[in-house]
Amino acid sequence: MQRPTADALVVGAGPVGLTMATALIQQGLSCRIIDKAPAPSDKSKALVVWSRTLELLDNLGLAPKFVQAGMKARGASIFSEGKRLVHVAIADVDSPFAFPLMLPQNDTERLLTEHLAERGVAIERQVELLSFSEQAGAVAGRLRLADGREESFEIPWLIGCDGAHSTVRHALDIPFTGTAEPNDWMLADIHVEGPLAGDELSIFWHEKGILAFFPITRGRFRVIADLGTATDTGKPPDPTLAEVQAKIEERGPGGLTLSDPIWLAGFRINERKVSDYRRGRAFLAGDAAHIHSPAGGQGMNTGMQDAFNLAWKLALVHRGEGQAAPLLDSYSTERSAIGDQVLRGAGMMTLLATLRNPVAQFARNHIAGVLTSFGFVQDKIKNALCELSVNYRHSPLTAEDWPWRAGGVPAGDRLPDAPLLSEAGENQTTLFSAIRGTTHSLLLMPGSNDSADISQLLSAASAVHQSFPTLFTSHLILKAGAEVDRTAIVPHDVQTWIDPDAQLHRRLGAFDRALLLIRPDGYIAYRSQPADTAKLAACLDRNYVRKA
Repeated sequence: MQRPTADALVVGAGPVGLTMATALIQQGLSCRIIDKAPAPSDKSKALVVWSRTLELLDNLGLAPKFVQAGMKARGASIFSEGKRLVHVAIADVDSPFAFPLMLPQNDTERLLTEHLAERGVAIERQVELLSFSEQAGAVAGRLRLADGREESFEIPWLIGCDGAHSTVRHALDIPFTGTAEPNDWMLADIHVEGPLAGDELSIFWHEKGILAFFPITRGRFRVIADLGTATDTGKPPDPTLAEVQAKIEERGPGGLTLSDPIWLAGFRINERKVSDYRRGRAFLAGDAAHIHSPAGGQGMNTGMQDAFNLAWKLALVHRGEGQAAPLLDSYSTERSAIGDQVLRGAGMMTLLATLRNPVAQFARNHIAGVLTSFGFVQDKIKNALCELSVNYRHSPLTAEDWPWRAGGVPAGDRLPDAPLLSEAGENQTTLFSAIRGTTHSLLLMPGSNDSADISQLLSAASAVHQSFPTLFTSHLILKAGAEVDRTAIVPHDVQTWIDPDAQLHRRLGAFDRALLLIRPDGYIAYRSQPADTAKLAACLDRNYVRKA
């Protein structure tokens, strides 16, 4: 039997697969999402949703539901020998979501599943991918359904979000290279009473290893501790409540009592990654492409951001509006580089936390306290944790013609948010709200309120819009007091906003006539100052398809 096809088949209904399906549907593609498990996991697993992921979820209209379901944490502290060595507060990061959101993975999956159901997409459970191969213009394969029957399919795109033991990755024969971290670990999702911050990550560096507490809900924590060098290659046994209590008494602050365990597990850390996230019409995302230490809580967030990176590119190519080679190849180029960064960062945090040599421990503790006393070091740590520093400066999709003296946010970086007013100055909004949607955004920013500069920018936008009529929405962002000749805005609609105190102009370094092309995932693809229509058009021609 063969069912009617969709635009994409997503294999795996964890948080990454669910995010992938949601992002594809937002971009106008239809999709099937399958999972061989009979039901979603009831385990807490990944706990933290970071600021950048919340920003991207907000573009789907989902961030308010996530925030309502989760718990805002204030930051993190590291202790040793009864002293707090490091304290990192997240409240001042440059994001509308300036907090780590503590939310068990099963709740993340529930919210995404509900969102898909509202859009008519149901997860097909107990459905297993058996085989597939690429044909002319499609991927053909076979599935085993819940009742044991087999189904053939032919679909334009296949996306493997099926975890560390990915069937898709194995079928593509893509090496998953890396190593196992040498220590055994224990994990407990458990209730804790005693003198412990309920709204912070609390980490204890002890001479015998690390102990970490991650708040989940009031009185409930994830507890993690390393157990020393593994004696074999197998999974360590699950701990008992008494064993977890003993470890906390050995390394913790004292006075803590554990009860009502929800999940107790032993585990090993593997650090592995593929070198290529794409093979023809098949793609890998999340744990199917990269696994690493849970230090920093980056794994699920990185996988979800894989999905946001791929969805808009796939949609443009599928509709014939994007050049297949540069757009689809850029997914692997961009996200593989981020995967490498996360792997290195998480590995380094794990190494520092599991030092056993007393001299190395002394040096670590002393240096950590000194370094994090500097504001710029704190900022780097916070932006890395919140994933606000993720950038694509070296991507083949990124370009700029910008005077170095002007500064601003480089092409390839995340566009920052800023307050805006409607053209009449009556309604307050933000830049993120103004450009929310599925298309690119072209920001037109005159360095002054000179009418000639404004007219030149509008003419430039109109000229490019005629060649790429569905690719972008134009936003004219003026300083307070500007007057606009509305007749100059035709032949295409331009939304006009006021930058009330010129904050956005200053942050972006837009002092002369400037234009910035913003990708649907919120990164600056191209910037030009003074605005150069020909160079913008040349940049678009490399990656997108002109209207015939």
